[in-house]
Amino acid sequence: MASVQKIKLSPSRDIPFNKLVLSQSNVRRVKAGVSIEQLAESISQRTLLQSLSVRAVVDADGQETGMFEVPAGGRRYRALELLVRQKRMAKTQPVPCVVRDGGIAEDDSLAENDERVGLHPLDQFRAFKLLRDGGMSEEDIAARHFVSPAIVKQRLRLASVSPKLHDVYADDGMTLEQLMAFSVTAVQARQEQVWDNVSKSGYDETYQIRRTLTENTVRASDRRAQFVGLDAYEQAGGAILRDLFEHDDGGWLQDVPLLDRLATEKLKAEAETIAAEGWKWIAVAVDFPYGHTNGLREIEGEPADLTEEERATLDALNVEHVKIEEDYQDADELPDEIDQRLGEIEAAQSVLESRSLIYDPGQIARAGVFVSIDAEGLLAIARGYVRPEDEAPVIVEPESEVQGDGETNDDRPTTNGVVQRAVITVGGAPTEPVEEEDDDTVKPLPDRLITELTAHRTLALRNALANEPAVAFQAVLHNFVLATFYRFASSSGCLEIAIRTPTFPAQAPGLKESASAEAIDGRHDGWKARLPKDEAGLWDVLTAFDGKEQAALFAHCASSAVNALYEPANRYNEGRVSAHGIRRRLDHANVLARYVGLDMAAEGWKPTVDNYLGRVTKPRILEAVREVKGEQSVQLIDHLKKVDMAREAERLLEGTGWLPEPLRLDEVGTVGEPAADPEALPEFLAAGEDDADTEADDERPHIIAAE
Repeated sequence: MASVQKIKLSPSRDIPFNKLVLSQSNVRRVKAGVSIEQLAESISQRTLLQSLSVRAVVDADGQETGMFEVPAGGRRYRALELLVRQKRMAKTQPVPCVVRDGGIAEDDSLAENDERVGLHPLDQFRAFKLLRDGGMSEEDIAARHFVSPAIVKQRLRLASVSPKLHDVYADDGMTLEQLMAFSVTAVQARQEQVWDNVSKSGYDETYQIRRTLTENTVRASDRRAQFVGLDAYEQAGGAILRDLFEHDDGGWLQDVPLLDRLATEKLKAEAETIAAEGWKWIAVAVDFPYGHTNGLREIEGEPADLTEEERATLDALNVEHVKIEEDYQDADELPDEIDQRLGEIEAAQSVLESRSLIYDPGQIARAGVFVSIDAEGLLAIARGYVRPEDEAPVIVEPESEVQGDGETNDDRPTTNGVVQRAVITVGGAPTEPVEEEDDDTVKPLPDRLITELTAHRTLALRNALANEPAVAFQAVLHNFVLATFYRFASSSGCLEIAIRTPTFPAQAPGLKESASAEAIDGRHDGWKARLPKDEAGLWDVLTAFDGKEQAALFAHCASSAVNALYEPANRYNEGRVSAHGIRRRLDHANVLARYVGLDMAAEGWKPTVDNYLGRVTKPRILEAVREVKGEQSVQLIDHLKKVDMAREAERLLEGTGWLPEPLRLDEVGTVGEPAADPEALPEFLAAGEDDADTEADDERPHIIAAE
């Protein structure tokens, strides 16, 4: 058997730095990685950790000159050279070198770089953790390894992920991005549980992992979190999940009951302050349902007077605003500093012009206040609402200054001469839970959910009808004809003409912030500003409106009476409306929706976990996905738990325009068919300004909204 030839390693020597020169055989030409300055700093802290590879420099006769060139290790040589120039190292300092005398210099240089293997990210994470555990601060680690403190925090967060997931990552079982997603929470058992679920289901995208890990939390952008403040929440012992790798809008608050308690306590404290103003009642809630002031009378307040100083300030701001507009009226774009100043002026004007209102004490004693949180997380106070039962009785005879029963002439309730404090109530209607069902039967939708869905449809239908004066007129006329010519039919339509605005028995998620609600409220406020405060002048104002204005106001008033709500059987038993009446109402609403071209998807409604998918059974969820995405998509989610299935269905249905049955247009029923030309205005409304010279126009009746 032939003997194995043993290799012989090149000898190592300590060579003075001034005997070394950089070789032209070094293959590295492009800068990459740690800079020369950073490498020099590392050598000054740790000395040289890797020897230089050198070759003897020979003269023309092949004799060694005593100098050595460096074909492999050029960056280390440059770093040592920098230390010598900085007087931090002697030029005669011995440098550890491996002396090569065979082969090709360029081959040595190339091999040294090819054979260098970068550190696996997981090894770096663990190494940073060992340094931190050894007493080094995050800032120290960052400085010694030439990275930012933020990167050190990220690496340490990744090092805190479950060792089981580290092993999966090390074996290429997950990506670095997936590992980053798991770092959102520090609970390793939860990380392992989620990985076990997503790795089996195939729903292991990073956004799906983050969403699952944070599903029982509240975003820092939530109105409650904004109102309470993250500092106050944390001082109370609340924990916040933070994502160091993605923009997280401030993170996720884990202790939701604590957040609710803090928000309620802060609202109650604000209510106690307001109670000193003398209001009869104060209702407190994180958010009130849309239409919560329906049926209440809003009292009028007078803005507080400006002081002389405030008036002078406002006048100066107005003058400056006008001057800027005049100076830049021809400019295509305002300079940044001018644009910023305009914003400051407008903000200051808004503060001065938005004066607090002063109310009559007698009115305050009968009225109340709603205290809540607006969508931006700011305190929202709505003062001056009188309930019907608190309205003052009609007084026939004048009353004395002070009544014998303890009531003063300002109607403020008193006991032994002491004004009673406002009654503060804290309320909120919880959403009914949906129980998990084991069978695959598609069961009917819950009554409450149908009511909530039809609340959205009612609001959208009101808004659509308000934009169709001709249809609104015909709808009201239809209601009048029913009441006049068809006995017992007066309550069968979907317009509750009195005019009475129906309330929503269930507060559907997102109803208050919907596009329909915003449009209706904006239009209502616009008309309110144009109408007189005193009803005695209403006739003259309506008379001054032209035909289009009357028609638009008519449509708005008619639309407020729309009731397309489904109401469950327990309300029939109260004698409010029969099951047949509900069916007729919904049939009429369907015809009306066809006339105005109502499309709930176009109105902005889309299925989410909160408003539908989390409220129905799994077969219902799968049925929805099957309708628009087919059986293949159903098979992707049919094995998931209810919560995960609802979230994935929301993603699959995004942008499809899918609607549940209560929001769809049914086939035309027995109530009636659409007219041939729903756009045509009634003749008396169609008479426009072009006919102003005719006698017919002069005699045109003016439509007044009935009360």
